Amino acid sequence: MALIKTKLISFLIVTTFIATSCSQKNYNINKDEQVAFIGSYTNSESLENEGIYYVTQNENTGELVKGEVLASIKNPSFLKISPDKKTLYAVSELSGEGVETGFLYAYIIGKENQLSFINKLPTNGTAPCHITTNNSGNFIFVANYLGGVVMVYETLENGGLKEFQKLELDNPIKSHAHSVTLSADNKHIYIADLGNDKIWMYNFNAKEKTIQKAKVPFVKLEDGSGPRHFVIAKDGEHAYVVNELNSTITTFNIDSDGVLQPIQNISTLPDSYHASNSAADIHITNSGEYLYVSNRGHNSLASYKMDKKSGKLTSLGYTSTDGETPRNFAISTNDDFLYVANQNSGNIVSYKIDSKNGFLTPFQNLKADTPVCIEFMR
Repeated sequence: MALIKTKLISFLIVTTFIATSCSQKNYNINKDEQVAFIGSYTNSESLENEGIYYVTQNENTGELVKGEVLASIKNPSFLKISPDKKTLYAVSELSGEGVETGFLYAYIIGKENQLSFINKLPTNGTAPCHITTNNSGNFIFVANYLGGVVMVYETLENGGLKEFQKLELDNPIKSHAHSVTLSADNKHIYIADLGNDKIWMYNFNAKEKTIQKAKVPFVKLEDGSGPRHFVIAKDGEHAYVVNELNSTITTFNIDSDGVLQPIQNISTLPDSYHASNSAADIHITNSGEYLYVSNRGHNSLASYKMDKKSGKLTSLGYTSTDGETPRNFAISTNDDFLYVANQNSGNIVSYKIDSKNGFLTPFQNLKADTPVCIEFMR
């Protein structure tokens, strides 16, 4: 499989905030089409034709067609659709000199998938980079890459936001919270802290509205590993974190109390590759058979077979992303297709997933504007 030569990874985080505006244009979606919202890094001060835009997916062929900008917002680098499909949440990833906070935005998703602004709240940290919700969608969690803060919000009846609790991580200057993941039963919260090389664990009770540190408050990973994104297997008994800085995946057993026990470390790179790389995203197919990771630098997708009994991974190989700096990717609900957002080359590449062996075959290369997040209306 062809591999892309190493490129230096460059992230542009703009340090000024531009007030949001929202397009109200409608567009028609056919019955065989699915919509995905695309988050991006913005580059201009005017935000003209920049922000959150959409693509449509033909569910039969997997082909994507790029649509228009729906909301002008500075650096909407991560998006999340509410469980009831009525609301889209987006971070505004702001940092740098003079910036005190990033923001979380809430938008109503209209009948024709247009976005209507509801409200925004500060994230009480800078460079917010990840959003998740609980099962019912009445709590929203946002990880700030800078400041050692994870913000928790309650949702209003219209999908809007109100602050609920600030989770302050140890060593805030060093901390880089990069993702928040909830267990399937929503009783446990896992925060991947790239700076502290830890996964913090909290107990969560949505009914009683309580969040407390777990009896075992964290699991420590290898120094310099940089845990970034965390996923839990369908059986709820195994979990995986992609480590950005040393390009590995750590596999865990999860005990009955939600405690993580590391059982495997496996590289995201071939043995022959020794240049710069930082691993980024991680996802499991809905079948629970295959796991994929994106590599920035090696510019590839690493593929793995999951052992359903032990949870351990076996490498299946590496596929070029046909672009630079693959940050986020998404797998279709039917497991037929995978889509990767290449940040620095400005393209989204589509792959057919072979259900028999997990192999990826590219079939479309779509020009896109600094794509960094793909969120499907499932």
